[in-house]
Amino acid sequence: MLLLGFSSGLPLALTGATLQVWMKDAGVSLSTIGLYSLVGIPYVLKFLWAPLVDALPIPFLTRRLGRRRAWLLASQAGLMAAVIAMGQADPLKVPLVLAGIALLVAFLSATQDIVIDAFRVESLEVDAQAAGMANFVAAYRVALLVSTAGAIELYALLGGIGVSGASGWAVIYIALAMLLLAGMAATLMSREPDGPSLPAGETLPVWQTAIRPFTEFSQRQGWIAILVFVLLFKLGDAAAGVMTAPFVLDLGFEMTTYGRVVKGIGLIAVLAGGFAGGMAARGMGMVPALWIGGVTQMASNLMFVWLANTGPDLNLLIATIGVENFTGGFGTVVFVAYLGALCRERAYTATQFALLTSLAAVGRTVLSSVTGYVVEAAGWPGFFMLSALAAIPGLLFLWWLMREKNHDRSAHPHN
Repeated sequence: MLLLGFSSGLPLALTGATLQVWMKDAGVSLSTIGLYSLVGIPYVLKFLWAPLVDALPIPFLTRRLGRRRAWLLASQAGLMAAVIAMGQADPLKVPLVLAGIALLVAFLSATQDIVIDAFRVESLEVDAQAAGMANFVAAYRVALLVSTAGAIELYALLGGIGVSGASGWAVIYIALAMLLLAGMAATLMSREPDGPSLPAGETLPVWQTAIRPFTEFSQRQGWIAILVFVLLFKLGDAAAGVMTAPFVLDLGFEMTTYGRVVKGIGLIAVLAGGFAGGMAARGMGMVPALWIGGVTQMASNLMFVWLANTGPDLNLLIATIGVENFTGGFGTVVFVAYLGALCRERAYTATQFALLTSLAAVGRTVLSSVTGYVVEAAGWPGFFMLSALAAIPGLLFLWWLMREKNHDRSAHPHN
């Protein structure tokens, strides 16, 4: 889980924050940078092909590795090739080519995530699930750090030897693609989990893996309300996160300064926030922890308003990144635990989890695609104020769900 967590986290920034830094460095407009968040659309739609991952074999590989490891290795090999290709596309000369390859990277990354979720559930005993997720999340965060702050540091080193611009970013994307070998090694060294009890040579029917997970979920009381809450909860946090890197650079900070703050304070804060979120969910229950996560995430956006009005103050940047990462780590751990509790039908965990995480990713992709236009219209202080207000619908919906008791105990866990 540690190695697979690293392999899962690495590609996300390559089509997100790191791509934004690259485009900003190349002179791409903020509105275009904001639109490029749409390349993350596969993270939103991955539930559509999750049933195929459950049902279909990979030629040659499935017979030798098993259905889960075959899908893992295939998605990882494709992902490595796509990341290398992405680094060869110049955002100014061939923006549509870059967008297309970034979309492919996101598709393969989302596919890998689908398989890893199923692999984790099927490989670990119930009492080992929490430990597996803890390892996964920790390595996922380290991978995000490597693919953002690490990429920025490497770009600075390359600049020192005269390799910069498009050539520098091409080298960076090749280097980061090679790190995906860690996930491939984990796939090859691991044991294939036990699959469903089926007659020899048979696989799960596609219609069953495609329909049953959704019909089972739709039979629950208040299922529409649950899905809307999942959609809204991280909206404000996601809106601010999409434009954090361009904001810091636009404010006048050097790329390396931002990278080092994220690498140092950001990593410590996000790990501390995740630990605190896990303790809060266990100690006081899931719902109070969701409230704390939602409110603190909203409040953290106001730190960016303060920084935007103050200017390039390094101490305030450190404080802002620290608060944002702590609250983000807290909220993410609690929220993911909540999503996991919603997947009560073990036979369709992968597809149901894909559906829920796809909804949760809408804010980071579709809804955040207009953030560049909002910045250009409202300025940085106005944008971050609006991003804080964007968290309110999710909190109101949480309050409404609790007041109306509009879903059952399994969809509204207290422990």
